[in-house]
Parts: sequence; structure tokens; C-alpha cells
Amino acid sequence: MCGIFGYIGKDDPLKTCILGLEQLEYRGYDSTGIAGLVDGQIAVCKEVGKLSKLKEKLTLERLEIAIGHTRWATHGKVTPVNAHPHQDFQDSIALVHNGIIENYDALKDEMQKQGVRFQTETDTEVLTNLISKFYEGDLVAAVQKALSHVKGHFAFALLHKAHPGEIVVAARECPLSIGVDDERTESIISSDPNAFLGKKLNILFLRGDEIAKVERGKVSVFDKNLNPIAKKTERLDAGSGAPSKEGFEHFMLKEIHEQPSTIQKAYLGRFEDGLVQFESLSHDFRSASQVCFIGCGTSAHAGAIGALFLEDLAGIPSHYEIASEARYRLLPQNTLVVAISQSGETADTISAVREMKSRGFKVLGICNVKNSTLTRETDGCIFLKAGTEVSVCSTKAFTSQITVLYLFALYFSGKGNIDELKKIPAQIEKVLEQEPRIQHIAKKYSRYDNFFFMGRRYMFPTCMEAALKLKEISYVNANGYAAGELKHGPIALIDSNFPVIAFCANHQTEEKIVSNLQEVKARGAPILALAPEHLKGISKIADDVIWLPETTDPLSPFASTVAGQLFAYFVAKERGCDIDQPRNLAKSVTVE
Repeated sequence: MCGIFGYIGKDDPLKTCILGLEQLEYRGYDSTGIAGLVDGQIAVCKEVGKLSKLKEKLTLERLEIAIGHTRWATHGKVTPVNAHPHQDFQDSIALVHNGIIENYDALKDEMQKQGVRFQTETDTEVLTNLISKFYEGDLVAAVQKALSHVKGHFAFALLHKAHPGEIVVAARECPLSIGVDDERTESIISSDPNAFLGKKLNILFLRGDEIAKVERGKVSVFDKNLNPIAKKTERLDAGSGAPSKEGFEHFMLKEIHEQPSTIQKAYLGRFEDGLVQFESLSHDFRSASQVCFIGCGTSAHAGAIGALFLEDLAGIPSHYEIASEARYRLLPQNTLVVAISQSGETADTISAVREMKSRGFKVLGICNVKNSTLTRETDGCIFLKAGTEVSVCSTKAFTSQITVLYLFALYFSGKGNIDELKKIPAQIEKVLEQEPRIQHIAKKYSRYDNFFFMGRRYMFPTCMEAALKLKEISYVNANGYAAGELKHGPIALIDSNFPVIAFCANHQTEEKIVSNLQEVKARGAPILALAPEHLKGISKIADDVIWLPETTDPLSPFASTVAGQLFAYFVAKERGCDIDQPRNLAKSVTVE
């Protein structure tokens, strides 16, 4: 999940690398670091914590080329010595790495017997010393030899003091892109092509043990046998504006408030003459006899709602699987796999996609980021058009996902209309108008450390998503349950210190959710209900109610989700948590 950045060119390498890391910090902020060459020697500066900590300490100057890193820790504790870049024991190489070296322990034991000294707990230092071991004057050849001994998935970039004009990079199943400007005055390396600083570049993507020697305005690519490859490039004309909070205290709150607009963007221009038309699809996927949605975290919850859409609106048997488990499941023939990922780089989802495609299944992607791995490896992709989502805690991407999935169900059915869907932005505005009241309620509940979220039918995945939001940014134990399941075990935990957050906006199951609330009320649980306006009787059971606009059952997740997001946000704010960059998390999860 770590971020890699590198620069050779006409601009100041150090300043450019810092700007690049600012765009990549969403990938991890346990530690950051930069390495470069100064007068034929490697200079390194690294620090535990966010990039702001590194900036305070930064002493590097006059760098000729630079590589940088922002870390999400896998091997080794979050300490200065374990931060990247890492050097070999001869101080000849500096390397930054994303991914996991699975056989690092065996490699480390072997090199220790040969006299190599290690300073860190990381798998990255093992890779660095392995390349150093094979180095005999040709850096690309040393990398190629090292790759033949390494198991795992990774991307990395390295400098060598004897090669002042080049950065060597390689990738296996982890994203890595290289951009060159038209004038051939600079080359940029990044884990994410959308972090290319607003420059107009010709970019290429490495995969499958490909190695590249990157020089100023020039890239030479080789396969795992060191045969030269002529890689196809893609044009990237990125916008120059950096994300702004636009007056909001946090990006998360800004992105919550953007949802009336982003939902509109997701459906505008995609419904014409009574039919859904996706502009990006060249293949008709409707011959499938059933659909399997896969995703992780928030995207998995969107997939669960998508499965209900397909069954209710199109009559197509559907289910969802957590992507990390999906690759091991047996699917019937003629199943369409729909892979959902905001970033398009989620490692568990990409691995599942590759496995499904190897078995002959058609795979459709739903993604927010163009040029991402998912967009290149699926048979077609529908874009969310939600714009950049900065906060690690996903909000607008989720509601854009379920908007697209609602359209996808209508696409499969070949009929229907979006009149009710068009009302959703205005309904979300009504929820946003209740922000002061939701903040007041959140303050009341912020003292609790355990929560049950419950719902039925469409409200079940919706409550799971709301529980995830609270977990992510407030660091409290919050679990989403199908409401009917509480009495089959979990209700044993209920007492006066265990609030229940009830999602009640599913008309079909109203009577049953009211009965479930009576069950938890009898055990003394504080109850917060999120309920449609007509369900007035709920106020006699619940201690607090957030009232929601009326809509149909399939569209009920929208308003409920936004209310849940605001509740989580204000609980986290009251508890003094880091809302946009919560501990132990990263925006793009690129390790399995």
C-alpha cells in the first residue's frame, strides 16, 4: 500500500519529490522518506509519521535525482530505522518498495551466513542487499537476477551511486507507472499516475517482472529475461489543481457534502429513451445467467446492495463475495463477475479479477480512477465520475457506486426509469440540513466504546457500511448485523452501555425491525433510530431518531448512508481522532 515516487529532470528533484509524496500520502503515513544523489554519494532523510514531520526535519539539498516513499507498515514496526528508503550494507544503493517479499526470511538467513549485516526488520532491506549482492557494474542485470530469487508481489525503485543519471524500477503485480514529457526533459515514477503533478505526460505501466531503466526524458523497458520491450504509452493530461477542503474542516466532511452533486454525475447522460446506456462499454454483458459482485470494505458493501438491485429490478440471481475470499470460490459457468474498487488498485480485488479471468469468466469493473490497474485488466469498466476522494474513509465513492449499480440493474432489465433516482440528491440535501442535530446526537453517543448497527433487507449492508465508518475514524467497536440475527447470539452482549443504531428505512421489513428494537430495549440498550418520516411510532421506542425522507426500498440506502456518515464524523471529531487519515489505514490497499 506504500507510495513510491521518483524524479529525474529539469525541475528541483527534492521539491518535486515532496510534491509527489503529498499526492501519495493516502497510500500510507506511518513514515516517509527521500533519497538522492549528491556529489556521487547517496543522501537519505526519513522520519516516522506523516510527510509534515519529514518536512520539518529535511536537510537534503542539491539532489541530482530523487526517490521518495510514504509507508504503510507490513514487515517491521513503525520506527525510523524501518522507514524507507533502505540502503544496502555497503551504502551503494537506496531503494523504496511497495508490496511484500514472501521469502525474505530465507533470503536474509542465507545472506547473513555470507556476512551481510542487516539493520532493520523489513523485507525491503533484504531485497536491497540481494540486488547489491548481484551487482557487477550493470544495475539492470543485478535487478533481473534478484527478481529470479524473490517470491511475492511488489514494485520498487532504486538508485546506485555509480549510476548518477538513472533510476531503475521493477514491478510484479503491484502498480507502477512512468511518465515522460513531450520535450523529453523529465521522467517521473509513481505508484499512481494520477499523482503526476498536473503534468502532460506519456505514461507506461510495468507488470509481470518488467524492469525499466529511467533516465531524463528516456525509458528503456526489459522483460524478465532482459529482452528489450517496446511498451505502448498512454496520454495523461492531468488537471493542475491540488485537492482543497474549500472551507470545510476535513476532507471527509467536504466529500459528504459533495454527494448530491456526485450522485448526479453518476447518472447524468446514462439514461436515454427509457434505456440505460454506459458510454464506456463496448461489450454487452447481459447474456450472463447470474452475477457475482466482488470488492473489499466499502466496495464489498456496495456489492451487497448491487446484488439486491439485480435480483429485485432485473430478476437476475446475484450475490456478493469479499474479494479476498472470492478467488477460492466455485462459480457456475456463465457468471458475470463485477469487480468494484474506488482506486482500481486494491490488491485483493485485482488478484480475484486475475483468477476469475484465468477461469474464463467475463469481468466488469466499476471504478473511480482512470488509468488504474482494474481499468486495464477487466473486459469493460464503468466509471463513477465522483472526482478525487482524499479522505481515507470513503463516502462519496460509496454512494456513487450504488448509483452506478442501480443503473446497472436497470441496464440488465432493459426497462425502468430513473425518476425516483433523480429525487435522491434533493433528499440528501435534507439530511445534510440536519447536520447540527446529528452533531448534537453524536456528542451524546461519543462516550460509548461498543455499538451494534442493525438493519434488514437493504438496510443490512447499509448498516454494515455505517458501522465501518464509525470503526475506521472513531476507533470504537462497531458491528453491523442483520437485525434478525441479534437474538441468535449477539444479544447476550446488550446492556445499558451498548448502544444500538437501528436502520429502519426498509418498508418491507418495518414491522420486524420494530419488534427487534423492542427486544433490545427490554435489555436496556440506548437506541438511535434512522427512520423514514412516516414511522412516527419509532420515537416511543428509540431514545433518539434521525428522520429521513421517504423513498422506495431500493433507494433507501442513500439517505440512511449519509446520516450514518455524519454520525460517524461527529463522533470521531468529539473523540479527537484523526479523521482524514485514521491510524493503521491507507486509502489504496495494494497488499494482500
